[in-house]
Amino acid sequence: MTKLSNLKAIALAGLIAVGLMVQATPSKAAGTEILTVAGGCFWCVEADFEKVKGVKEAVSGFAGGKTANPTYKQVTAGGTGHYEAVQITFDPAVVSASTLLDVFFRSVDPTDAGGQFCDRGPSYRTAIFATGAQKAAAEKAKAKAQADLGKAVVTPILGASKFYPADAYHQDYAKGSKIVLTRFGPKSQAKAYKAYRNACGRDQRVKELWGSAATFAS
Repeated sequence: MTKLSNLKAIALAGLIAVGLMVQATPSKAAGTEILTVAGGCFWCVEADFEKVKGVKEAVSGFAGGKTANPTYKQVTAGGTGHYEAVQITFDPAVVSASTLLDVFFRSVDPTDAGGQFCDRGPSYRTAIFATGAQKAAAEKAKAKAQADLGKAVVTPILGASKFYPADAYHQDYAKGSKIVLTRFGPKSQAKAYKAYRNACGRDQRVKELWGSAATFAS
């Protein structure tokens, strides 16, 4: 009887320890998921997905390449293998990965293998970085996008990749107040972003492809 009581006590202590570990786990790990996508200019992808209910954070950066801690200049010059990418942290209780993937395809031109809109070259191509359940969801979303468009979708679904955040200058660029010199003249980052997005033809092309399903096109 004493031996049985001891075993029960040990088991109870183990359960308590596990419970404490669960409680100590950061809420970000327990209550959120991460989806990483590449959709051309990361300023645009970040700004778009920050509007989605359930998205906690969107960070501009680089993924898919072989160079550790790449700079923006290195990536855009070519040779690193990286895509401009955005890491999206979201609450799956509010918005699912499947929904985000459907939205992603309808925010880009997934038929373009050479870049996106006015931005050309390998670093501006579209891609989804996913494994497991997210990969299955991405494959389903890709098939749906292809069926809806009636055209070949070239966006690759790649494995998980280390994500490198871009420097602070590129984060929340669409909301920035710093004055920058652009080909449109001196403007705040927010105004420079709007001018760039319009001149690049992003929304125009997305609306041409997706019509009313173009979630973010204005």
